[in-house]
Amino acid sequence: MPLRLTAPRPAPEHGGRAVRGRDPALKCFLPIVYEKEMFNCWIWMFILLCGSSIADEKSIRDADIFPSSPEIERGSTLKLFCVLGKHYTPQRNASHIIWKLNHELIAQENYNIVNETVSSVIIHNFTYNKAHVKCFIKYLGKEQLLVHTEVKSGFPPDTPGNISCIYYFNVELTCNWTSGRETNLTTTYTLYRKIKNTQGLILPDSEFSSCRSKTESCSFRHPNIPFSNYFCFQVKAQNVLGEAISECVPITMESIEKFEPPEILSVKKIAGIKQLLTVTWKIPEDIIPAQYLNCQVRYRNLYSNSSEIDNVAVTSEEKVVSLNLTGLWDSTEYSVAVRCIGVESKFWSEWCREKTASTEDKAPSGKVDLWRIIESSHPAGNRPVHLMWKLLGNIPHPGRILGYKIQYFPENNAALQMTKIITNKKIVLPLKEEAYIISVTAYNSAGSSPAAVLRIPSTDEKPPEIIETVRTFTTNEEMIVEWIASEPEVTEYVVEWYEELETDPFSRSWQYISNSTKWKANKKIFKPFVCYNMSVYPLYGNKVAAPYSIQTYVQEKEPSEGPVADTDVLGKNEVVIKWEEISKDKRNGFITNYTIFYKPEGGKELNETVNSDVLHHRLKSLQANTQYTVYIMASNRAGGTSGEQKTFKTLKFNKEDIIFIAIPVGLSMFFLLGLWITCILKKHVFKKVCWPDIPNPAESVAVEWPLDASMNNSFLKGVTYEDKTLGLEDLNVLEDCFPEEDHEGLLLMNCENHVSECTDTNATAVQNISEHKITLLNGEKKIQYNEEHEVAKCLSPSMPYVITGEDFRSQMHSALIPAKKIQPIEMLEDDLRETQQISVKNEESDNEEVLKLEDFSEKTLFNPYLRNSVKTREFLISENLTEPSENEPKKQPTVLPAFQQNAVGQSYVTLDMVGLATAH
Repeated sequence: MPLRLTAPRPAPEHGGRAVRGRDPALKCFLPIVYEKEMFNCWIWMFILLCGSSIADEKSIRDADIFPSSPEIERGSTLKLFCVLGKHYTPQRNASHIIWKLNHELIAQENYNIVNETVSSVIIHNFTYNKAHVKCFIKYLGKEQLLVHTEVKSGFPPDTPGNISCIYYFNVELTCNWTSGRETNLTTTYTLYRKIKNTQGLILPDSEFSSCRSKTESCSFRHPNIPFSNYFCFQVKAQNVLGEAISECVPITMESIEKFEPPEILSVKKIAGIKQLLTVTWKIPEDIIPAQYLNCQVRYRNLYSNSSEIDNVAVTSEEKVVSLNLTGLWDSTEYSVAVRCIGVESKFWSEWCREKTASTEDKAPSGKVDLWRIIESSHPAGNRPVHLMWKLLGNIPHPGRILGYKIQYFPENNAALQMTKIITNKKIVLPLKEEAYIISVTAYNSAGSSPAAVLRIPSTDEKPPEIIETVRTFTTNEEMIVEWIASEPEVTEYVVEWYEELETDPFSRSWQYISNSTKWKANKKIFKPFVCYNMSVYPLYGNKVAAPYSIQTYVQEKEPSEGPVADTDVLGKNEVVIKWEEISKDKRNGFITNYTIFYKPEGGKELNETVNSDVLHHRLKSLQANTQYTVYIMASNRAGGTSGEQKTFKTLKFNKEDIIFIAIPVGLSMFFLLGLWITCILKKHVFKKVCWPDIPNPAESVAVEWPLDASMNNSFLKGVTYEDKTLGLEDLNVLEDCFPEEDHEGLLLMNCENHVSECTDTNATAVQNISEHKITLLNGEKKIQYNEEHEVAKCLSPSMPYVITGEDFRSQMHSALIPAKKIQPIEMLEDDLRETQQISVKNEESDNEEVLKLEDFSEKTLFNPYLRNSVKTREFLISENLTEPSENEPKKQPTVLPAFQQNAVGQSYVTLDMVGLATAH
């Protein structure tokens, strides 16, 4: 419906003037609007316009569903109606309405069209605790939500029962009951308090005799709680499905009375009377008068968890009550509490706050339980001794202790006794290396306890070993230690235990055992999954023998973490896997073994197991050049835990393979290097032996003289080669020789020693030729040759050879085919004769010349082509040869062409083609 805004006239106040600021929305309709209030007016106008538009929209989409928010019985049938507004008609009608239960479409056979604006739906066996039923209109394929409602289902209430009440005098009266089955619907409970007279009639108490509640409890509070023993109580439960009323249960007020706890005024001891405490308390004021009460006094000593209770009967008229507690322990602190109850009531008050007090002191009757931990000696000669003790659990308890007195002195010198007084139960004494006697006593205001004495051995004492073996095992409730002693007369032992990772000596526990070799303890004093060191010390006299120690777990579980694998000594077919021990706090038991799991890439997983004391293992028979994954599992008796995986890859070659390959290669390289160095150093020898430079006679043209070899030879002036003159410098004269059969006349031609001399200028060459001579050793004879022989000594690779001698020339003439005619040169013989004469004169300087020749031999350059044929260029001279006379006809020398190094087609003569003549 459209909103209609009106502006009511404000009632005049304070002299007929309107109250400003009462309603800002109304100000906008007043004829006078203040500037400061303009903004508020616009805001209110905007809100009203928005509300009007929303109302118009609702009027456009108006629809209704009834009944609204119904509550029905579980399993019953639900029927709802959806009514369309006038806005939807006549284009849409009830046939366009569809129904949904939560988000599920309800079948159309459950629809019923009442008229063109009303549609209903029936839902059978509704079992939802709570559900939403929605009404939609579907038009032109679109669904539009019109309205929805929430439906709840439940049960009618059951009859309340078990009505009980508690009465706090002059405070409140509270009753409780049980409602039975849960209804799942809003249920209201009403508690009625009625009076039942002597005739049995039940009458209402008053208009304040009832209270309402939605829970199972309701209270009447002061002052609406009159005292009467004729009340009865009744409860009615009601919801939309029905109601149920209980019977009226009669309850007397005295039977349900519960009052506040009493207050303890004092707990104190009486001087001179031991083992007694007096407790005084106050009775609560708000109780039913003129009745009898029972009170209980609870007390317990602080060293025990159990309590004792004394009962006391009192009347409500008594305001303060006292009680003496007897049979207590001396020098013991006690805690005391009190509670009370009416004789006819069934509800005790709560215990009051506890108070403590101590009985009269008495000297402790038992000695302390003393033990020691001895550390190794320090360089200064002192050794710390940790003393610790505890009070024995005697009954009665030794009582309150004010302090402890420690006395100690060297065993051999009691005069050096020292005393310390402390309130703690531990102390560290810096003792020297000698034996000491230590005593500890506990004291209080009444006296001291007997002394507990302990002997500390000297550092050079070696205590005997009496315990042979110790074993531990557990049962469901106990930890048991058993041992075997080699000396049966030892009847007292000390069992010591502490956590393995504990470093504080004062945290150790111990217990004295007499006349037994077995010790039992509750498992609860030990921590599970923690390793304990257990030691058994035999006691004989005032001495302590050597302990026997073992480790044990009360309970084990698998390790908290596994070992981390690492690789070492990686090889071709094997690898060493190493790991570190798991930290002690994460083992959770004794490690029994390690299992190494390894798997090649794409292969099957394998494993190997080693003992717990092994921290590295060699895996063999692995595949070369293959990647592996490895991890290690540490196991104890409770299970195993694996560590992180690690990958490694085996080598393609191991060290042996590399060595086997490297040694031959290295030796080969050294061999080749040595061979190369040898070839460099001995290349001439190797070339001569392996690849000698052997001339090819087939290519020899001995008589073919190159023109350019003799153009400038001044030595051969007058010797013509056809029309040209040959120089003397280009010729070497080779004498034909005929040595003896025993080769003693072998003439070694050392041409190389004179190459340089033979290559001088024309004038110098002629002079040098005359100075050279050849000495032939034939037995003891020395033969001097003329200039013709001297010329033969100057063989140069760059000169042509001149061969003289009749026999030699005859052989040469038959072996060689001259290519051209050689003209005789007369001047050659004349020069040779002159040279022969000059050599006779220079006989005195022979020795000096021989040395010069030897020096020249090192400097002479050989022709590479004829270097290896030096020894073949030897000339044998017979003894029978006579010097040529002037009358004899001049022998025409044979001139060979000049030698040219590595020249193709060069003419030369070798002994292979020219036979050597032998003198006869």
